Amino acid sequence: MSRSFVRLVKMFLVLAVAGFVGLTAGARQNNFTVGTASAAAGEKATGYINVPAGVDAATNIPVVVVHGAKPGPVLAIVAGSHGTEYASIIAVERLIQHLDAKEISGTVILVPLVNVNSFEQKVPHLNPVDGKNMNRMFPGKPDGTQTERASWLITKEVIEPCNYLIDMHGGDLDESLQPYSYWPKTGDEKLDTVTHEMVLAFGLGHIIIDTGRTKDPDDSRYVDNTALTRGKPAITVEAGYAGTVQPEDVNALVRGSVNVMRYLKMLPGTFTPVENPVWFSKVVTGTSAHDGIFYPLVEKRTFVQQGMKLGYITDFFGKTIEDVRAPVTGVVLYICAVPSMKKGNTTVDVGVVATQAP
Repeated sequence: MSRSFVRLVKMFLVLAVAGFVGLTAGARQNNFTVGTASAAAGEKATGYINVPAGVDAATNIPVVVVHGAKPGPVLAIVAGSHGTEYASIIAVERLIQHLDAKEISGTVILVPLVNVNSFEQKVPHLNPVDGKNMNRMFPGKPDGTQTERASWLITKEVIEPCNYLIDMHGGDLDESLQPYSYWPKTGDEKLDTVTHEMVLAFGLGHIIIDTGRTKDPDDSRYVDNTALTRGKPAITVEAGYAGTVQPEDVNALVRGSVNVMRYLKMLPGTFTPVENPVWFSKVVTGTSAHDGIFYPLVEKRTFVQQGMKLGYITDFFGKTIEDVRAPVTGVVLYICAVPSMKKGNTTVDVGVVATQAP
């Protein structure tokens, strides 16, 4: 065998190996991975964001990656930070079944249930493992309690890789809630323009103008604000009440998510932005001055005048100890849905109608 022939064979083998490595590397790069969920283009994958044990127990947060067949942006849809806001959780479950990766341009990260322990133990608002609110601890800490460790991993695995985000909520066990969205007005014109269009595309008819979020990325607190402080357009939406799963609430959240995807050109089809929504310049919260039993006298959506009696609180013997009155003139967006009342708890949220649409 001649030396020239041997050199040709070696060169061929080197090129062949290089080509194989290139192909396999390309295949790896083509995958989109969150936690243990890894999907190739045109595929859907399920898995978990594994939160390791630390000062308290480990937990596993379910996640789904729908990696579109065509290139496009990355949209994260997160639900279940409060594990008994069931309508939002079920809505993301529906999206998991509904979305077809072959139709999508870009990638959708779906997190149906952040607060697994809240869901399993039916504990509203908080994570029962450490007593913390899983939508108040962002961006989290890798060495904190379970809520903080989970928030840290969601920041790193979900929020930072995405281009856009929808944070879904939906009326906790004690909340009789009118469906609404938050438009986070940050003062960044480019960011605000996109979130304004996103919230109109989502389609809920009541929109709160939120100007009160911190601008500190190291103390972002909320899921949506963690995205915003990193320059990523994000909105929060709420539909559902008192832990119920009503079809109209679930459908509104599913339909709104699909409409935002159409707005982002991630799905084919057209959408019509909500027309003439009611805008609220702020929300004023009323709180209880006593422990006792709460009796509401109005329902969500009610227009109320400042000082109007909205309910009352009795002691455990039936004696009225407090009248609950409207803290401001506006629309009842939320009123406590259960008799249980502790001093300092929210009794009512009243939205102040904006004098003009933004």
